[in-house]
Amino acid sequence: MENVVLIIHLLLALTLIGVVLLQRSEGGGLGIGGGGGGAMSGRAPATAMGKLTWLLAIAFIGTSITLTILAAQKSGGASVLDRVTDAPAQEEQADESAPALPGEGDLLPPGADDTAPLVPKAE
Repeated sequence: MENVVLIIHLLLALTLIGVVLLQRSEGGGLGIGGGGGGAMSGRAPATAMGKLTWLLAIAFIGTSITLTILAAQKSGGASVLDRVTDAPAQEEQADESAPALPGEGDLLPPGADDTAPLVPKAE
């Protein structure tokens, strides 16, 4: 289900980008000096491309919210912070229960008299 919504979301995004790029530029950024759509109004009449842009934008937001809801249901109510705070406690328990290995704590290789596993020699 999530994959289907994600594919629809991606197709909507690409289509929305295409429709926005196909629209005629009205000059002047942020709606300043926007093209003479009416005698005294600052708003131009709605075109088919403008309506299509609004429809795609609403559908894009709808799929975004749907994906958010699906991801929240899949998370199982566990927080990432819960995993972070539990990890040190689990490591401490593992350290206490594990027997100490010979040579543990230093970075030097084991000596000849240690009971460490044998390393094959290159001939």
